[in-house]
Amino acid sequence: MAIVKSDIRERGVAMLTMRYRSDQRSGNELSALGFGCMRFPRRLTATDREKSEELVLAAIERGVNYFDTAYVYGDSEVVLGEILHKNDVRSKIFLATKLPHQKCASAEDFERLFQEQLGRLQTDYIDYYLIHNLPTVEVWQKLCDLGIESWIAQKKAGGQIRQIGFSFHGAQAGFLGLLDAYGWDFCQIQYNYMDENYQAGRTGLERAHEKGLPVVIMEPLLGGKLATGLPRGAAKRFREADPERSFASWAFRWLWDQPAVTVVLSGMNSAEQLDDNIATAAAAEPGMLSAEESAVFAPVVETFRETYRVSCTGCNYCMPCPSGVNIPGCFAAYNASYAVGFVSAMQIYLTSTAANHPGKGHGAKSCVQCGACEKKCPQHIKIAESLNDVVKRMEPFWFSALMWGVRRFMG
Repeated sequence: MAIVKSDIRERGVAMLTMRYRSDQRSGNELSALGFGCMRFPRRLTATDREKSEELVLAAIERGVNYFDTAYVYGDSEVVLGEILHKNDVRSKIFLATKLPHQKCASAEDFERLFQEQLGRLQTDYIDYYLIHNLPTVEVWQKLCDLGIESWIAQKKAGGQIRQIGFSFHGAQAGFLGLLDAYGWDFCQIQYNYMDENYQAGRTGLERAHEKGLPVVIMEPLLGGKLATGLPRGAAKRFREADPERSFASWAFRWLWDQPAVTVVLSGMNSAEQLDDNIATAAAAEPGMLSAEESAVFAPVVETFRETYRVSCTGCNYCMPCPSGVNIPGCFAAYNASYAVGFVSAMQIYLTSTAANHPGKGHGAKSCVQCGACEKKCPQHIKIAESLNDVVKRMEPFWFSALMWGVRRFMG
């Protein structure tokens, strides 16, 4: 299933190889490691274009050939399009982006949005085009009523869309129904060792594989939490098993061990992350985990579940909040309070919420329970209810006095 290609560049380490897995529908050989472009490096509030360019080009040089973005990922499409055009590397990669179907009220909207995306990406075709966050057969049927099937057929016949698929964040029954509702070329699911039975889950992954569909994996690190946010007990388990291996490498190996996984996306925003991921991808083979390594995950998952209270991945789909609440920041601090301790968690809470906005309340207590965020959350979190839990834990009776001091210090 996997083929090997020599790496082009050496970064002070032994020459590595990229592994590829076959897309049986198209015959394309896709890099086991894909570049997720939702979390390009940032410089204050803007995308760091220079750093993003360096990472994208380094990834391409080292054999990464699958790049994933979306219409709703801020300026991601624009930045990626600029990089590909400026460096004349569009033909070296498979480009994936997504149709925001929630913005479509007519067949004309499919075409209008698609043409806008082509302009942003400075290309005349998309290799892997997805219906973004398609939750159920019923929603797909509404799109069919608008004429999306004939529109897709037209785009594929003209070569503007090479492969059509969908990304998924709903319940498993919805995913299984969608697999049979249309002749998809591929699909994309959230999947990691903490989410083995969540959303599409292992059952959905294997069903798609049985139907011959390549499966692209998003959130392999649960928004980075499986790399940098592990509880102490879980981190200890991994270190005891292999003190040299990164926590991210453990998560990727768990995925690449499974033959049904085609591409694993990673939102890399540093050279160190790219190096580590490529080193792991160099050995990405089905069955790569030993029995002893596989056994490490059960106690890690058990320890993680004891401390991980809100299943927020930090995707920011819920933002901006009409009341200014930094919802992902609140949940990151709340989870950290159980995983790494209250003092560290309070530092996260202060820096990601109220302390960054002197004179304003951007903590969980500012939530007015309007429900706007819950309609957009792909994890289906009861956000208002969970923010109440955050208030109880992260804003104790002395919190107002602390914030008064912080705001006075910050002027």
